[in-house]
Amino acid sequence: MPIYLWKGRTPSGSIESGEIVATNPTEVHRILRERKVVPTSVRSKPKEITLPFLKGRVSSRDISVFTRQFSVMINAGLPLIKCLDIQVQQVQSEKFKEILRGLISSVEGGSTLADALRKYKDTFGDLYINMVEAGEKGGSLASILARLAEYLEKADEIKRKIKGAMIYPAMILLVAILAVAVLLLFVIPTFSQMYAGIGSQLPGATRMVIALSNFLKKNIVFIVGILVGLAIAVRYYYRTEQGHLQIDRFIIKVPIFGTLIKKQAISRFSRTLSTLIASGVNILDALEITSGTTGNKVVENAILRSRTSIAQGESIAEPLSKEKAIFPPMVVQMITVGEQTGGLDEMLAKVADFYDDEVDQAVENLMSALEPVVLLFLAVIIGGMVVAMYLPIFKLASQFTA
Repeated sequence: MPIYLWKGRTPSGSIESGEIVATNPTEVHRILRERKVVPTSVRSKPKEITLPFLKGRVSSRDISVFTRQFSVMINAGLPLIKCLDIQVQQVQSEKFKEILRGLISSVEGGSTLADALRKYKDTFGDLYINMVEAGEKGGSLASILARLAEYLEKADEIKRKIKGAMIYPAMILLVAILAVAVLLLFVIPTFSQMYAGIGSQLPGATRMVIALSNFLKKNIVFIVGILVGLAIAVRYYYRTEQGHLQIDRFIIKVPIFGTLIKKQAISRFSRTLSTLIASGVNILDALEITSGTTGNKVVENAILRSRTSIAQGESIAEPLSKEKAIFPPMVVQMITVGEQTGGLDEMLAKVADFYDDEVDQAVENLMSALEPVVLLFLAVIIGGMVVAMYLPIFKLASQFTA
């Protein structure tokens, strides 16, 4: 639908402007009259020439900031359309701007905010939509948005910490691979030509490094092709139901990293379920939504199995206690206490806080452990190759001195 730029005078006498998604200028005038604004100018917005890949994507950080600002404006008493209008001018992502204009158009057409959000489920997700729907039905949209903003901010913080922990070793490993590749492809061949005229046999370590260099030079295209093909194959396999489950099961069993992933999944489960229950979403819907936010298929399946048992009349803690590989006894005990005292959402929030701290500590321990390991790896691999190539020179020097 076309976008129109408007200017108009409000009942207080001030001049305001904004954008409206509408079918024609007549509809824009109608919408403005409903807002009690006297239009002074309505014109089509000039089309912007943008390439699809330059529009970017809507990140979790974008949604988090939008939700926080949205909750503040709703709490201040601003009309819903006005809040969305302001946000269109605030956000930087072109894709997000288009989504917000679509929300405005749907709400102006009579849809609820939750129904409008459902058209962009891939961007906002079930958790967001169901909480907004609960807030609209209960007349507490501002408080629900504030709770949702807090949830998104904490989830984003944990994600940033884990990414930060992975970036350092990943960068060091990349530098190591590039350094080894440069040595094998460019430096070692120079030494190989230099040693070609030596009559005596080269040391075993030197011959091995030269052979590795020759192999890499002859097969570099083939090796890169295999690696790229393998990466694509794993990616497509991960998109299948069986592949997703198998890879996630492997990840969760990897020493150190697997424990970190499991703690993060428990933290997400606890905080998401706590937020949904506190927002008035029924437990079965809350568990179904929560299962898709854990980030691991093994944990998701465990939650869904528990949901089936709960639907048949069991308590929440009872089926979770059977999933001992995923949910530790402490989590189950806290949930049991929460059910018995009627403060399940508070107990789940405490579990989430505890595991957030556990993730923080695990990230710090991981960083401390990885740094010396990575440095040792660099020293052994690169240093070993350099020493291997200088061994013939040391051998010749010892023969001359003898």
